[in-house]
Amino acid sequence: MVNDMKDTFFNRADRAKQFAPFDALRGLREELAKREKIVMDKIDLSEDMKEEIDYTLHSIRPNDIITVIYYSKGEYIKKCGMVSKFSATNRTIKIVDTIINFDDIVKIEI
Repeated sequence: MVNDMKDTFFNRADRAKQFAPFDALRGLREELAKREKIVMDKIDLSEDMKEEIDYTLHSIRPNDIITVIYYSKGEYIKKCGMVSKFSATNRTIKIVDTIINFDDIVKIEI
């Protein structure tokens, strides 16, 4: 009797596996999502917008919390976080672990 119960339990467990989600092609969903991305051209900023961004960049210090919208690989990305590194000579800013070139910034807020 006990063996019959164990067999029934394991059979049910084995049967349940056939209904579990199955991803036959690992990474397919992620690749399809990448292809759904709409590629955009980079916006040409006006001189006023460039000056505003430049002014804001000069007031940023490490450990400031900022929000940046920047252009990367055909899309615009919004990144919020703490400034971990700022390099005026390399014209880059590092927010947490993302390095952003000054020329790719469209909007920045402290």
